[in-house]
Amino acid sequence: MPEGNKLLEMVGVHKRFPGVYALKDVTFDLYAGEVHALLGENGAGKSTLIKILGGIYAIDEGEVIIDGVKTPINSVADAQKNHISIIHQELSQVPHMTIAENIFLGKEIKGPLFTVRRGEMVKKAQELLAGYDFHVPADSPLSTLTLAQRQMIEIIKAVSFNARILVMDEPTSSLSDKEVDFLFRTIRRLRADGVGIIYISHRLSELFAISDRVTVLRDGAVIGTRITREVQQNELIAMMVGRSLTNYYTRTYREKRGDEVLRLEHVSSGDLVRDVSFSVYKGEILGLAGLMGAGRSEICRTIFGLDPMLEGEIFVEGRKAKTSSAEDAIRLGIALVPEDRKREGIFSIKDVSFNITLKLLRQIIRGIKVDRPMERKVVEEHISGLSIKTPSPQQLVGNLSGGNQQKVVIARWLATQPKILILDEPTRGVDVGAKAEIYAIMNELASRGVAVIMVSSELPEVINMSDRVLVIGGGRVRGDLDRHEVTQEKIMTYATEGM
Repeated sequence: MPEGNKLLEMVGVHKRFPGVYALKDVTFDLYAGEVHALLGENGAGKSTLIKILGGIYAIDEGEVIIDGVKTPINSVADAQKNHISIIHQELSQVPHMTIAENIFLGKEIKGPLFTVRRGEMVKKAQELLAGYDFHVPADSPLSTLTLAQRQMIEIIKAVSFNARILVMDEPTSSLSDKEVDFLFRTIRRLRADGVGIIYISHRLSELFAISDRVTVLRDGAVIGTRITREVQQNELIAMMVGRSLTNYYTRTYREKRGDEVLRLEHVSSGDLVRDVSFSVYKGEILGLAGLMGAGRSEICRTIFGLDPMLEGEIFVEGRKAKTSSAEDAIRLGIALVPEDRKREGIFSIKDVSFNITLKLLRQIIRGIKVDRPMERKVVEEHISGLSIKTPSPQQLVGNLSGGNQQKVVIARWLATQPKILILDEPTRGVDVGAKAEIYAIMNELASRGVAVIMVSSELPEVINMSDRVLVIGGGRVRGDLDRHEVTQEKIMTYATEGM
């Protein structure tokens, strides 16, 4: 057991929503100076538990005990008063404000007549930044920072106001390996200072690198708590999904390559994509690997017509193709599942049915009427085919787990019956069970002759699921590796070429 004092106990916690029993008798604890990982599939109850801790959701039954004292948490203010801070996956910051203003947001230093003392805020913020070896001007706009740096600002903000219980929800989902190392150094420093950290991540390798204990949730209930150094990855996966995932990566390879379906010749676009040429073939999964900012997503956006092509040509099935817009790309049989699911993928205030059939409105709407039987057929086929967990097609997509939201986005594009499917970070923020299901979908599509382009920052995913891997660096193709020769070392060698 951890050696520090017990900071937090959540005992017998229950939470119900209409049609959903989100948490069932959950008990969880946290010690000072401990990193306690919270693990589970999307929809297992992790987010609900931390929202109760953060005062966002009211508890139905159970107790929250802090420092041995029963403590009602009925609001966000209650959580802050008890030194609880949650860093959500979607950062709640104001990019056009300065770093100092973001750090003191809601807790501004004020003088006479309630005027904000900006100079003092900048000075104190600079001292906080220096304490974490973070050397950027505190009066510069937050928008000038990278995502990793913005995440560090959120951590500094939390600990600067004496957070003793810190929740990190998927903190590395958009970080490079170097940035993850920096984050982990900060976490170890916080742990040494006695801060208790609840760490949520779908990347199991991270849990073994940073956590002391792991608690697994499944279907709203605690399956078990393990000391990290004493548990195997396969045991955690089995606890999460209720079964062993013996075939985690489901790729089956073709002996013979299909016909060319897409070709780029000397394509340039925007400020990054430069002289890119490659082909993709029917039934092929082509992986795009590289460091963050390498140009992978920009290449995909150019193919799909979202970024204007400045030079070069694109061919679909041997014919020169015009892709000046997304509508052009869709007509050509190209589909794109975007990197940012929240902003570009889902309509969270619309239901599952709307989100799946959005690109089929012309077929579904007959005159002034909606063809409801056709709509139901399409929606039910894709909910079943992709194992989308939803109480009904009328459920708001924003109420689904991240993995199920991602499958809804994939379903929307599969409903268009694409020839070329581009998946940009298809498993980001998705649990291992949903990942395995997405891999199976990719494998099935490839077996049917669909050409799949997959961008991923997870090298094991790229290596295991791709027939071929293009390594992108500086907006150019640095390497073209067949599945028989691809390794993490070769990918990183090409990715860092010229740096």
